[in-house]
Amino acid sequence: MANNTDDGRFVSRLTRDTIALILAGGQGSRLYELTAWRAKPALYFGGKFRIIDFPLSNCINSGVRRIGILTQYKAHSLIRHLVNGWTTFQPSQREFVEILPASQRIGGEWYRGTADAIYQNLDIIRTHSPGYVLILAGDHIYKMDYGPFIAAHAEKNADMTICCIEVPVEEAAGQLGVMTVDESGRIIGFDEKPQQPNSIPGRPGICMASMGNYVFNTGFLYEQVIKDADTPGTSHDFGKDVIPSIIDHYRVYAYPFRDPDTGEQAYWRDVGTLDAYWEANMELASVTPQLNMYDRRWPITTHQWQSAPAKFVFDDDGRRGQAIQSLVSGDCVISGSTVRNSLFFSRSRIEPYGEVTESLVLPDVEIGEKCHIKRAIIDRGATIPAGTEIGVDPDADRERGFRITDKGITLVTPDMLGQELHFTR
Repeated sequence: MANNTDDGRFVSRLTRDTIALILAGGQGSRLYELTAWRAKPALYFGGKFRIIDFPLSNCINSGVRRIGILTQYKAHSLIRHLVNGWTTFQPSQREFVEILPASQRIGGEWYRGTADAIYQNLDIIRTHSPGYVLILAGDHIYKMDYGPFIAAHAEKNADMTICCIEVPVEEAAGQLGVMTVDESGRIIGFDEKPQQPNSIPGRPGICMASMGNYVFNTGFLYEQVIKDADTPGTSHDFGKDVIPSIIDHYRVYAYPFRDPDTGEQAYWRDVGTLDAYWEANMELASVTPQLNMYDRRWPITTHQWQSAPAKFVFDDDGRRGQAIQSLVSGDCVISGSTVRNSLFFSRSRIEPYGEVTESLVLPDVEIGEKCHIKRAIIDRGATIPAGTEIGVDPDADRERGFRITDKGITLVTPDMLGQELHFTR
């Protein structure tokens, strides 16, 4: 097989022979009330997107156009988003985005782990006869061309390849799978979410962590998930069970995720905590964020309703509608208030004489007059009464039932305000 990964035809042949399966059933429990009524991949990000849009856009931009999305936890919002924005491909052209909910296809159980989710959909995978299966986490923020990833897997004649990043040891501890590789990049050790990760030799404090993205030879994947399903006592998880069981006997390689232009560590964020979610969004409001949302060569696609432009009204002293170093999405109205270093998601509004600083205001939020909000996350659909202060006095916020993170970010949801919408949003 040719080994020129710069050859577009070579990569396109591989991507056409690949089916992508996006694992999108996660609860995101460390996001607390923010995922009480939605799956983590359905969570809003960047002013107008959802987290699931990033791996989906990566697939389309990479030429991987046969995609299955495995859903489970409170998936209505996610499924509605996918149906509205991602199901317009032509099956006759061997292109599709299929939703694969946990439906007890084999036995009477829901998805019991990542490997079991694949096992329960083997019959569907077989109908498409792919040469390779690309398995992706559905809850991370990054831009990546999967073509070279698949090409590297094919060049090394690997059975499985794991995409990895270099992260500080303290960041990976208890959160990410950590691997050890030899000089050729072959994985010789793998620990799932160790409390004390091993550093890369010669680089103390830095470890090689799994992104949760894998390429499998299809036949090998079938063998391993069937074997896992038949093994007593397993948790049916790739990181905990499958990968540790195969690295000594099969060709399992690491693929470093690097920026193709600079060769440096590429942008990747696990927004699995409230602080990480707030920080990753806030980075986008900086002058030159590492994640370029304006790159026309690699667009991030989403479903969005037709909406009016954002509007900024009143130009009086003390009542001036303005947004400074902020992202303001369509159909927002900034009426006589100041928005600073913040993100206003679609269809949110603020009345006069207020200020929002370093905050995320998710869609359909109404903020009354003379409100002052600082370092907060306001969940979708919340109505903030006039004169409310949020993020100013932590003790007062806690007394009102708001959640305060370790880094002092205040989460406010409609339920906390007594507005029990209970929407699957």
